[in-house]
Amino acid sequence: MPKEMVVRKIFAVLEEVKTEQGVKLGKPMRKAAAVAVIKNPFAGRYVQDISLLFDYGEKLGELLVHTALKALGVTLEEAKERIEGYGKGAIVGSAGEIEHPHAILHPKFGAPVRRALGGVDYCKAIIPSTAKMGAMGASIDMPIVYKRAIWVVSHFDTMTVSVPDAPMPDEIVVALALTPSGRPLARTAGFQKSEVKGLDGLR
Repeated sequence: MPKEMVVRKIFAVLEEVKTEQGVKLGKPMRKAAAVAVIKNPFAGRYVQDISLLFDYGEKLGELLVHTALKALGVTLEEAKERIEGYGKGAIVGSAGEIEHPHAILHPKFGAPVRRALGGVDYCKAIIPSTAKMGAMGASIDMPIVYKRAIWVVSHFDTMTVSVPDAPMPDEIVVALALTPSGRPLARTAGFQKSEVKGLDGLR
């Protein structure tokens, strides 16, 4: 079993909304997703110790956050102030098990992402996630929240990505979404960005 992570491909997707319901936005609303397709080292068999995937998650967090920032045209020095929302997701191929993408997304993935976006004292909210099993071309809807406080209603959002030729049965698709703002024309009542204290990731 190879201990080194094997990446078949990596790419970024940029979405830019210029109008919403016929209303021209003063500033386009942008989202970027960075996506990696990797070999699943545990495909086709049950293995009790899957901690290798924890380490894969840390490497992918580092790789994907820099890829997404580049797609948005945001430098590392600017990321603390300019990036507001984040989310993550993964799809495991049919020869894997649902525990495999969760092992990548949870124990270590978030640390390098938070480090790049201002540090753990600034990125208090959880990085919301979703994981599923799927065939080639399956899509994943990644939930997005405000990075300093999860309950900011204007930043509840989703970004959907898919890879036409992945995941193969022995692969995992891993994605990170970043956004510099909330939804276009956000006006739903609830907890607002201006009210954030940023102490506990909730409010």
